[in-house]
Formats: sequence, C-alpha cells, structure tokens
Amino acid sequence: MRKEIFYAAAFAVAGLSLAACEKKEHIEESKAFMLSDTMMSRITLDTVRTEAVRNELTLVGKVVPDENQVIKIYPLVGGNVEEVDVELGDNVQKGQKLAVIRSGEVADFERQMIQAQSDLLVAQKNLSSTEDLFESKLVPERDVISARQMVDKAQAELNRVKEIFSIYGLGKSTNYTVKSPINGFIIDKNVNRGMQLRSDNSESLFTVGQIADVWVMANVNESDIPRIKLGMPAAVRTISFSDEIFKGKVDKIYNVLDPDTKAMKIRIQLQNVGFKLKPEMHATVCLNFEEGSEMQAIPSQAIIFDRSKNWVMVYHSRSKIETRPVDVYRSLANRTYIKSGLKPGETVISKNQLLVYDALND
Repeated sequence: MRKEIFYAAAFAVAGLSLAACEKKEHIEESKAFMLSDTMMSRITLDTVRTEAVRNELTLVGKVVPDENQVIKIYPLVGGNVEEVDVELGDNVQKGQKLAVIRSGEVADFERQMIQAQSDLLVAQKNLSSTEDLFESKLVPERDVISARQMVDKAQAELNRVKEIFSIYGLGKSTNYTVKSPINGFIIDKNVNRGMQLRSDNSESLFTVGQIADVWVMANVNESDIPRIKLGMPAAVRTISFSDEIFKGKVDKIYNVLDPDTKAMKIRIQLQNVGFKLKPEMHATVCLNFEEGSEMQAIPSQAIIFDRSKNWVMVYHSRSKIETRPVDVYRSLANRTYIKSGLKPGETVISKNQLLVYDALND
C-alpha cells in the first residue's frame, strides 16, 4: 500500500514537472518569436495587392543633348585667333565672349563702312546742289532724278555694310569677337589661341548646348520592336548615379533600322535636374508594359531565396510570423508577381525580413 502511494505521488510530481517544463518552454518559445520595439522600427510591412502583370524590357543607350537646343558656331571671317576665353564644359551665357579673331577681312569691312558713309555724304550734297540749280532753271529735271538715284544707291550700300556689321557683331576695331548665341554649356571646342583660320573653314569653333533637358537614345532589337509604344514609362539608370532612377517617357520612335546593328532607336526625354546627366553617358533603360493578366504582387525585396525555394515572411502579429513558400511568376526591379502562396490583403515583411527569417528558421 505504501509503495502504491509512493508511486502515485512520484507520477504526480513528474506530471507537474513535465507540465511546468512544457509551459516554461512554450513561454520561452513565445518570447523568442516576439518582435521587439527596436525590430519593429526596422522592418517594413507591405500589403499583398492584386495588380496587372507588367513586364520589363531592358535597353542600352546613351545620353545626348536636346538637338533642338544645340548650336554650332562657325567662324564668319578668317584670321588669327588672339583669345580663347572658355574651355570644354564651361557654362556660358547668351552674348558672352568666347574668342577673339584678328582679321584682315574685318579691316576691309571697316574700310567699306567709311567708303559707304563718304559716298552717301557726297551723293546727298550733289543732290542738294542739283536741286538748287533745277530751281534756277539751270539744269533739267533728269539731272535731279539721277542725283536722287545716286543717293538711294549710296544709302543701300551703307545699309548693306551696316547689316554685315550687325550680323558679325563687329565694332570699330579690326577684331572679330565670337559670342555665345544662347545660354548653355560648351559641349565641343575646336579652336585654340594662335590658330590660323581660313575664311572658308567648314569646321565649327564651338558647340553650345542647353542640357536642362536631355535625351536618352536607346537601341531596340528587332524582336522587341512590337512591344514599343509611344508614351511608355521609362526608368533610366547610369553608372555614375547607380542608386538613382531618372524617370521619363518614350516620346519618339525612329521607324528605321540601323543597317549595321539592325536595331531601331527610340528617344526618352528627361529633365536634367542639377545637370547630373552628361552628354555621352552610358545609360540603361527599363521600359514597363502590361501583359493583360492580373496576379498578387509584392515588393521584390520581400522575396527570400533559400534551399532552392522562394519564401516570404507573412506578418500576423508581433508574436505570429509565418515563413511561407511562394511560387514566383516574374520578378522585376521593384515588383514581384506571385502565382500561388499569397492572398490579397495579407501582410508581408519587405525590409530586414532576412533577420526575422534567420531567427525563426535557425
């Protein structure tokens, strides 16, 4: 009888101990999976949404200045380059002096101006004298008419020379000053101090371009041409600013193929805030387009790839976080489309979810 009581008491104590251990283990386990306030501040939660499935086309291109805002400056006279006041890449203002050319042609224009002014003065005096003689009946009317024609001819010649001075921007010296016709940047320079220029020189001295707005010219492979539409949103990335996305739209499709590359060019216009985009920069262009179907979508950074599967951390509460496998249909730069594994309205962790994953699955 005593042995039975002893065994019963021992079993009771063991049962209580086992229950206490299980309860303690459950409490410790609950505490282990409880997100702290610090961790909650570090993670980001996103809601699963049903969205139209989009695809992405990646193209290679380069940054070029807006051709409508680029002006090439040619020498209007020949001569010796006395001054060059700007360098490649300088920001210049409209009317700013770029270079000075000492030219014999300018000296000739000055001689023509003096000659035209003198001829006009002589013609005017001759007309005045002829009119006085006509009033005195000493000369016929045809002499007056001829004198007036000479005045008109001399005035026309003076006007022609003045127009040349105006077009060339000439002054009273024999120097020709090259000025910038617009505000912009020097994007090409082909002149140096001491250079001799011929009057028939066909090469531009400077190229000035405004780069507040720039173009990105991208090449489209022949197989991808049917996907390209005007107005498609475009995300442009560069090596220099790898973490920054420049957004624009396809505003022109060049409907011809390059005979060498067999590619078609498209143009994306971008606002160049802070002049970050420089002409001739290499660019990667991502074009997004809809496929016509709908699926559940989450941020791409929410996906965890481990053990040859894709996982997401589904958030129910701070103490209930589920590691769930998902079937990925397509992953883009920012959005991933899920074929199965998630329902609309569920919440997933999209930032620092790997820390939670490791804590739950170690």
